[in-house]
Amino acid sequence: MTKYLRNAVEKMKNHYIDKLLESGAYNNYEDQLQSLTLSELIEEYNKISLETNR
Repeated sequence: MTKYLRNAVEKMKNHYIDKLLESGAYNNYEDQLQSLTLSELIEEYNKISLETNR
């Protein structure tokens, strides 16, 4: 069970890392993004989304 949960969290982290890199705000920072938690990645993504929607 924990294997599936770990895989799901990794997939979600990769999704948000890809989105942050696509936004252009975090070019050349993939290593730093990998060290963030899923919650931190979501928070950063939401910040970027709000800034681009202004």
